[in-house]
Amino acid sequence: MKPKIIVTRDIPDEVESKLKQYFRVSFNREDKVFSNDILEKAMENADGIVCTVTDNITEKLLTLPNKKVKIIANIGVGVDHIDLQSAKQNNVIITNTPDVLTEATVDIATLLLLSVTRNAFLMETMLRQGEWKGFSLTENLGVGVRGKTLGLVGMGRIGKAFGKRAHEVFGMKVLYYNRSPVTDLKFEASVRFDLDALLEESDVISLHLSSDKGNKNFISKSRMKKIRPSSFLINTSRGDVIDQMALIDLLEKKKLAGAGLDVFLNEPNVPLRLRRLSNVTLYPHIGSATHETRTKMGMLAVENLIAFFNEKKVINQL
Repeated sequence: MKPKIIVTRDIPDEVESKLKQYFRVSFNREDKVFSNDILEKAMENADGIVCTVTDNITEKLLTLPNKKVKIIANIGVGVDHIDLQSAKQNNVIITNTPDVLTEATVDIATLLLLSVTRNAFLMETMLRQGEWKGFSLTENLGVGVRGKTLGLVGMGRIGKAFGKRAHEVFGMKVLYYNRSPVTDLKFEASVRFDLDALLEESDVISLHLSSDKGNKNFISKSRMKKIRPSSFLINTSRGDVIDQMALIDLLEKKKLAGAGLDVFLNEPNVPLRLRRLSNVTLYPHIGSATHETRTKMGMLAVENLIAFFNEKKVINQL
């Protein structure tokens, strides 16, 4: 009998079709986040689960007495919503989907870079509300990025790709901070081993940190004060890597020129204070949100499942 797989969220049609070829599958047609009770039943009734960032896979779920699940295939790179230590202790394989979303996420980082430095949200809002008074040589001017300094915090796949694009396409000078040595860069960039120094020197800071729990509040209130009032902050990694309330305070007081955010603390709950600001661009976690990328992510999750149940090496096992 084919293994039973439960999919926690709606998935692209191509991914659904492939799953059906190899497994007995239960789909979430309503695309609503599973409650803890439903997740418990899934853990007890399925051989494997396909989940996303919206599913909190806790120690309680992974230690259920009647747990049947042997593998959880996460559609996404970050797995901070999964208790990896408990999964390992309870013999549950966890996989993710790296590589396939790099360029799509860099596209969003690029949109945020251009939007926040050129006051795009403010200008579009003025136009839509009928407040635009016509062309002006001096009003509401943005900041050009060519020749400016981009500071990258984190140099994984996405950090490297964004730095390369910023340098080669926009002519930006690139600095980077990373916990481990980076030796394979294909563009000109300078390392800063002192994070405070990078924050102080950069015109734009872009965060590309992993979902490691040690990165929570990595950009703390005290560190944010190192950023110049004329600089901009971009985050496409995880919402909890920033002290979000401290960031809002700085933006409200104009002690930071602006921010471009694709991720938030406690999603989908975005504070009203942040939503009211005119010097920010806010996207609802759409870094990988293209049909092509989400399909590739789903297909990779399926490949991980197929490999596992055929007792072959699982490429993306964590």
